[in-house]
Amino acid sequence: MLSPDRIADPTLNPSLADAAADYDVVRRAIGHIRGHWREQPEIEAIAEAAGVTPTELHHLFRRWAGLTPKAFLQALTLDGARRLLRDSASVLDATYEVGLSGPGRLHDLFVTHEAMSPGEWKSGGEGLTIHYGFHPSTFGNALVMATDRGLAGLAFADPGEEHAALADMKRRWPKAKYIEDAAFTGPVAQRIFDPARWQPNEPLRVVLIGTDFEVRVWDALLQIPMGKVTTYSNLAAKICKPTAARAVGAAVGKNPVSFVVPCHRVIGKAGDLTGYHWGLTRKRAMLGWEAGQVGIN
Repeated sequence: MLSPDRIADPTLNPSLADAAADYDVVRRAIGHIRGHWREQPEIEAIAEAAGVTPTELHHLFRRWAGLTPKAFLQALTLDGARRLLRDSASVLDATYEVGLSGPGRLHDLFVTHEAMSPGEWKSGGEGLTIHYGFHPSTFGNALVMATDRGLAGLAFADPGEEHAALADMKRRWPKAKYIEDAAFTGPVAQRIFDPARWQPNEPLRVVLIGTDFEVRVWDALLQIPMGKVTTYSNLAAKICKPTAARAVGAAVGKNPVSFVVPCHRVIGKAGDLTGYHWGLTRKRAMLGWEAGQVGIN
């Protein structure tokens, strides 16, 4: 069983603990934006909903995402998502194709990955040992799961939902052996959420555990550059399954390594953000944070 003091141990990385506290404020702010985006609320209203002063909110967003609150609001609204798709529609295919065709082009985290054998997947993870731990992150408590071969799972949980997130991930590989070991997963969490660690000479090893079709979809997700989005139908076309958009959507929803394998960068054909296993608020936060990282405003 998990104890509350094991869920988010700030001694593992104080900067990530601060980021997790920041995300709690951001999450409240995003909730207000989500309900009032058509009104384009002023920073005073957003700050009041988030429980901080306008000045605190301004500095928090600058520190958290590299954006002003106004720019962040634009990045998180549905209108912003539609504009992003519309503005890139004429070059989306070309941009995406460049990402796919570039030899050695990996995800912006400089991920290198391998897939488990079909037998290992079909066995439900029998014989597989998975270490797990909860760690503070830019997007709230993160459940990090890793094997000796690399990162195997990454999930998120709002306060009080940690047990549910763990149970959800365990159902994916019901016969695996699970060991709670934050010391094992802590360095992996730091590697994921610290942009300074995103170095090509230090690739993050990821182990993808799924069907052959799912792994193909997840591999295609890794080719979507940070700051870009694509649609389910485009994703289906890129894996040479143009009529399988629904099946592709199901595979995207089963992605066990969220954020690192960026399923949050897939949106509806009309530009809607659509569903996200770990919540639309978190999906908006990820897209907004990434916009700040690449300088979109």
